[in-house]
Amino acid sequence: MHQNIYKIKFANYWRNIDKKIFFCFLILFSLGLFFSFSSTSSLAGERLNKDYYFFFSKHLIFTSLALIIMILISIIDTRILKRFIIPLFIISFLFLALVPLIGVEVKGAKRWLDFHFFRLQPIEILKPFFILATVKILTLENFKNSKINHLLSFLILVLVIVLLIDQPDLGQSILLIGSWIVTIFISGVSLLYILGFLFIFVLTISSFLFLMPEKFGYITKRLITYIDPSKGDEFQSSSALDAIKLGGLTGQGMGEGILKDSVPEAHTDYIIAIIAEEYGSIVSILIILLFLYISFRIIKNCINQEDQLIKISLCGLATLLVFQTFIHLGVNTSLIPTTGMTLPFLSYGGSSLIGSSILAGVILNYTKNTTYLYE
Repeated sequence: MHQNIYKIKFANYWRNIDKKIFFCFLILFSLGLFFSFSSTSSLAGERLNKDYYFFFSKHLIFTSLALIIMILISIIDTRILKRFIIPLFIISFLFLALVPLIGVEVKGAKRWLDFHFFRLQPIEILKPFFILATVKILTLENFKNSKINHLLSFLILVLVIVLLIDQPDLGQSILLIGSWIVTIFISGVSLLYILGFLFIFVLTISSFLFLMPEKFGYITKRLITYIDPSKGDEFQSSSALDAIKLGGLTGQGMGEGILKDSVPEAHTDYIIAIIAEEYGSIVSILIILLFLYISFRIIKNCINQEDQLIKISLCGLATLLVFQTFIHLGVNTSLIPTTGMTLPFLSYGGSSLIGSSILAGVILNYTKNTTYLYE
């Protein structure tokens, strides 16, 4: 009897899920595992004197956990998931708020919480919930004909950005601001409000740069170096660009790249450059097309979506995914200043993988075919 019930539930789940998006996410997770082994084995074995599979084993564990989280979120009844958006956002925000108090500082940045067995970067978990919470507020029936919901979403953004700038983490701040702007624009906010916010943001950042140069001077240095590379250290960005050029169309071959051995944290912030160097630009372009295809499928689903919360949420999550992907690409190709942005699903890092799995799970949940879902 129980077996029949589970079979029926699985059959319903498999019938309703967007299989194309599901398999695209599986492909990305699998590629992340493969490239993790390729990009970290020499780092672990030769430079850190650890087992060659040290980083790969950790990545495998987190990928397995991420897949479980993705599937569990996609299975949950959509109506129940909507109810838990705000509580989950509050929990993830509290983790972010703990970073200045008990966070671990690494290379001048305090962005992680140390749980002994795992270092959590709260912003990676917060990002998808921030978009979902923003949409939840924007679609509140109580404030439907007022601007209070826009003000509330803006205040939440300000709180998150203040915590991020304190870390400091300008890259994630820009990512969230860009995603927030697109999300509220899709919800129907006037362009004048958005332009006003951008003016306030630029004015605030400029004030930080002038009033607290000892803390935020690194932003000025990166901008100056980006405009004139001779006035700063552009070793990482130039090395990544050289690696992409060296890889050409077909690449140098698995394990033959030198970027992973010459640039610190290359397996996180410069993974697409490692892929291009060892496997060629053709493979890199195919990966980019995979991200774009996922976004296309999400937007296509939005066209026929009647639920405003789901429609705007999907647009916001697609924006978050695409923006993060192209910020990572821009840094690797020296098109934008260095920000330290991971590539979703592919970069090494437990927090990044878990954050990507939450985003993927919600997308799969919200793109389910609801025709037979509640029969």
